[in-house]
Amino acid sequence: MSADTTASAAATVPTTASGDAPVRVCVIVGSTREGRFGPTAAAWFQDRARQYDGVETDVVDLAEDRLPDRLVEGELPAAVAALAPRLAAADAFVVVTPEYNHSFPAPLKTAIDWFVGEWRAKPVGFVSYGGVSGGLRAVEQLRQVFAELRAVTVRDSVSFADFWDRFDADGGWPSEPKAAEGAAAGMLDELTWWARALRAHREAVPYPS
Repeated sequence: MSADTTASAAATVPTTASGDAPVRVCVIVGSTREGRFGPTAAAWFQDRARQYDGVETDVVDLAEDRLPDRLVEGELPAAVAALAPRLAAADAFVVVTPEYNHSFPAPLKTAIDWFVGEWRAKPVGFVSYGGVSGGLRAVEQLRQVFAELRAVTVRDSVSFADFWDRFDADGGWPSEPKAAEGAAAGMLDELTWWARALRAHREAVPYPS
């Protein structure tokens, strides 16, 4: 897990009545499998976000922040209680997910289901990867899940089809960087617009219960 505060200005981001506070983006690495590509994709996206003015990132790796796979009565498990304030502090989320059998990983669903209010009235973007589909079938299912939690998923996303041909072993980018970087910039434009707008409205008007 890591945190990063953006200092450089590669893009100009408008501010709103909610003030000049940075947009806090929580990047969630959804796969926990050994040898997974998720941390590489997350690091690539975080590097793009570093170049975007007015954004702070906090990376939640579900392989490190392991959550119980079943809900229990009584006191919250320690891992859940520790993660809750980090999600609550976020203004927006970016979920990094593979596609497993036309869907998304079970640990990601477990993590989503442990929380409710932390997602509410906040925007969610996606970085997906897989074979020919680039993980987009997993993303379409996640859109339905987050809609039920009253989160707002942004239209633009980043997807890596046949990702094993696109990154080297060190996470470097050997092919077609412009298209992916353009997709990331477009998603950040949408994500930060929604994050600022929703943050300002949450501050002004409590979300209906």
